Amino acid sequence: MTGKDTWKVIATTAFLSVAATKCIEVAWKNYKLQQSADRKKSNDKVIAIDRKYDDHLYREQLARNFAFLGEKGMEKLKNQYIVVVGAGGVGSWVVTMLVRSGCTKIRVIDFDQVSLSSLNRHSCANLKDVGTSKVDCLKKHMHDIAPWCEVDAVNELWNKENGERLIFDNGKPDIVVDCIDNLDTKIDLLEYVYNQKIDMISSMGASTKSDPTRINVGDITTTEEDPMARTVRRRLKQRGITKGVPVVFSAEKPDPRKAKLLPLPDEEFEKGKVGELSALKDFRVRILPVLGTMPAIFGLTMATWIITKVSGYPMDPIEGKNRIKIYDGIYQSLAGQTSRIGISDQRVPVSIQDAGYLLEEVFRGKSPLSGYSTRLTLSKWDPSKPISLQNVVIMTKDEQRKHEERVLTGGETLEAVYTKEQLDLVNKRLDEEKYYSQFR
Repeated sequence: MTGKDTWKVIATTAFLSVAATKCIEVAWKNYKLQQSADRKKSNDKVIAIDRKYDDHLYREQLARNFAFLGEKGMEKLKNQYIVVVGAGGVGSWVVTMLVRSGCTKIRVIDFDQVSLSSLNRHSCANLKDVGTSKVDCLKKHMHDIAPWCEVDAVNELWNKENGERLIFDNGKPDIVVDCIDNLDTKIDLLEYVYNQKIDMISSMGASTKSDPTRINVGDITTTEEDPMARTVRRRLKQRGITKGVPVVFSAEKPDPRKAKLLPLPDEEFEKGKVGELSALKDFRVRILPVLGTMPAIFGLTMATWIITKVSGYPMDPIEGKNRIKIYDGIYQSLAGQTSRIGISDQRVPVSIQDAGYLLEEVFRGKSPLSGYSTRLTLSKWDPSKPISLQNVVIMTKDEQRKHEERVLTGGETLEAVYTKEQLDLVNKRLDEEKYYSQFR
């Protein structure tokens, strides 16, 4: 055999080997797909059979709930159709506890998959679920807990384009639960549900939070110390929605010793548009530091709110933990200042509600001069201008005294007393107030 013939034999053998390998891969893939389809049919059949779960077993499993909520309350809960958007650390706990409590029809919408890093906060996912869709993971585990419940798993991303289909194509829900952590999608969903006049509850930011005693339930207007809630509130105002959105949020104050949202490395910004780094358009790309217990507490709080609301069980959350006393103190500090600096008209063109708005919305709950968040007051800023929402600043009592002595009565200029960084931040906050005041 010549060298040329030998080369032909080797080439032919290699070609046949590659072809055979590809054929085996295709055959194996088809086999696995068929197996998956067969398992799905089998599971669907099992679920269909198990939904005939004996009512006596249902009542025995939920005996404590019946004792707590009563027959009428449980019947109302049983007949609810609830849509949960987002099946991560918060949403998975909402679904789990609603199912465990007797709900019989739930749709859960999410496009994401279970990752190894999500096991620190997911309600039921385990190592075997890593790589599978979050909604299918929930459906599988919930069936093992409560076979009477129809968990409709929708493995899609909710957005405005497919919003109507995803919310309504399985019937009109009684409640929509927002557990989305992407702001653009969250705002769109809340606006859509609000306009559809469907009851809802929304989760604000559990990331970087650690104090369970600071968890609140209230209208979006009552939130404090929550950057996500602040952004949601402002953007909803731009769309004409000023109240009527119940939320769960944490009023925990920031601290330099506590976790912060981890920024993207500088080299990622240098590559170009940061938005292009995400797997999906407008989806977050930053790492969220999360203590696994906090999303669970958020989800459990939302589930409890839903259960009590639906069943008619009395629940009267303390909105804002009686922050009105703090706002009144800040308001009175401005009223006292007017007399000290010689303003004859004791009427202050700022209300207690304005004081709360300035503290929470405009100045983020802290002094722009020092960053301190205790012993806060409200002070006139520029002595050449009258008191207004755009000429008052949140500051500490010591800062207020210094400002009065040196600027308001001492005649020194703002530039002589404060650094450029301080002046820039104050002006930035006041400019924001001017912009957002048109939506108040």
